[in-house]
Amino acid sequence: MKKEIILLITLQLSIYSLFGQNITGKWYEIKSKNSSLEVSIDQNSNNYSGTFSWKWGNWINKINAPIDQVLIKNDSLLFEITHANATYNFKLKKDDKTANYEGFVYNKTRQLSALSFSRNPIERDMKMKAEAEKIYTKQDTLRGAITPERAWWDLTHYTLDFELDIENKHIKGSNTITYTVIEPKNIMQIDLQPPLKITKVQQSGTPLTFRQEGNAYFIQLNENQVIGSSKEIEVFYEGNPKEAPRPPWDGGFTWKQDANGKPLVYTSCQGEGASLWWPNKDHMYDEPDNGMTIRITVPKDLMAVANGRLTATEKNKNGKTTYEWTVVNPINNYGVSLNVADYVHFSDTYKGKNGALECDYYVLPENLEKAKVQFKQAHLMLEAFEHWFGPYPFYEDGYKLVEGVGMEHQSSIGYWGYQNGSPRDGSDSSGSGWGLKFDYLIIHESGHEWFANNITYKDMADMWVHEGFTTYSEALYVEYHYGKKAGEEYIKGISQRIRNDTPIIGDYDVNDTDYTNDLYIKSATFLNTLRQVIDDDEKWRGILTGLNTEFYHKTVTTSEVENYISQQSGLDLTAFFNQYLRTTEIPTLEYYFKDNVVSYRWINTVHGFDMPLKVKLDNQEQWIYPTTNWTEEYTKDTKKELTIDPNFYVASFKNMDN
Repeated sequence: MKKEIILLITLQLSIYSLFGQNITGKWYEIKSKNSSLEVSIDQNSNNYSGTFSWKWGNWINKINAPIDQVLIKNDSLLFEITHANATYNFKLKKDDKTANYEGFVYNKTRQLSALSFSRNPIERDMKMKAEAEKIYTKQDTLRGAITPERAWWDLTHYTLDFELDIENKHIKGSNTITYTVIEPKNIMQIDLQPPLKITKVQQSGTPLTFRQEGNAYFIQLNENQVIGSSKEIEVFYEGNPKEAPRPPWDGGFTWKQDANGKPLVYTSCQGEGASLWWPNKDHMYDEPDNGMTIRITVPKDLMAVANGRLTATEKNKNGKTTYEWTVVNPINNYGVSLNVADYVHFSDTYKGKNGALECDYYVLPENLEKAKVQFKQAHLMLEAFEHWFGPYPFYEDGYKLVEGVGMEHQSSIGYWGYQNGSPRDGSDSSGSGWGLKFDYLIIHESGHEWFANNITYKDMADMWVHEGFTTYSEALYVEYHYGKKAGEEYIKGISQRIRNDTPIIGDYDVNDTDYTNDLYIKSATFLNTLRQVIDDDEKWRGILTGLNTEFYHKTVTTSEVENYISQQSGLDLTAFFNQYLRTTEIPTLEYYFKDNVVSYRWINTVHGFDMPLKVKLDNQEQWIYPTTNWTEEYTKDTKKELTIDPNFYVASFKNMDN
């Protein structure tokens, strides 16, 4: 559907025509395929003025917005556009052969795309392309739905016991699954992905029959399944697990070597599911209430690290070693991890809100000294997040950083990089400078201990609950340690990466791994907007800590999160959440001045959108209360300017026809 909105974007213009270039008249940007920028420049004596229109596929600016300044220097044309909290700099140079102006548009110092301004327009199809309907397979449904073969039993404990043959990249073992009967049925779905295979299943020592349908195994139980009774089945499996082509984005096993040529092995399986490497009830809605025991047998000169606490180490007669790790809290499937290497270990204790928290660190020998310095940020993280979100959710299981892959493995955060900023290149994704003040993996992945591991989505469609709150936690970390303005600058910086390509919430009851990056950035940005709407930082902090209390060790839906925030804020946020979670449209404030009256309204919004807005009017800050109908307000402002607080993720335009 094509949405039409009119944008006012300030262009600052100061003409220095050294060579008498004739720049008056219309100019058309001709390189961009999905947007159309038209500029018209007029000259009155030695003063230049003009207008422009900017059209996009998902919004259209029809009004001739005023150009205030353009800079011509030698044969270059320079101007700046500010829109929706982002500043774009156009740097163009005249091409004498074509008489066009060629160049690039920049966001701060980051080059975005090449541009060409011509006297002659080109034709473009500016219609919004209908989003292609996703096609799902039966396997997507079997993985992503609470099937009848899953719904009748409640998971209470896993005991995963396996041996790793690193030389042959092979795994062999069993998983004892303890459950409580909810309904008296006798077919159970357990998931395991090829090339691994389930070789045997038994209950009370009796072999059971099963059939395979892709990644799902349907097991026929012989015993009576009495409601309320506790039962166990033991599932045996083996094979060569899938290798991860691009961990952690494409999951599986990673087989590497450290600097000394010794093995480094780790797993990652978010999205694809834990059944990539061990048999389980591979759906997020049901976690083992009483935790998990993980027993891993590896060659004697290596150490195996998993979730929870190390409760036993057994030297076997065959020269191998078995490490037993115990998790006492509920744990989500993809949060279960395996790390094997010639690790060195050091530890310290954090004095937190719930007492002494043991912090353990497992790193490769060549990185020990770097780790001792870099991992000091773990305490800074815990201090900040316990302030914002409440006590660390897994005191009983401890906190670990384990070298391998960056992932939010519960109580066993995966790590690599040893530098602030991005682990790959040390860059700051926000462009604000504040992202260089912290180690992204330590802060972001540890933030998931509250949002992902403590509060876990029931359905992958609600993945924003994990990634949105955790991305927002980066800004809260900055704010806690460097001040509120710093946190605001960080969130404003990352907001410039919002795409608005698809709605944040995906499709339910299927395993849809093709999700938008906006569930990270846009979700964090609209949470910051929500904070402004609530306009009470202590209440906002109470909501964040309250979420982690209300949904402590639980799985949730988006609706439950929405309802909780609405109740605690005392606001009806239905339209707010619908706008930001379920559409790709940016709420846009249309306004105009007439005499001493300013009129304004919301457009490009869902029905009933009435978000209050902090603006600067009459040269002072104040709140306005737009709806989708026109509201008039008396103003003394002689400049006739309205500026929106940049902490709101909205657009605006000044209607020049009124």
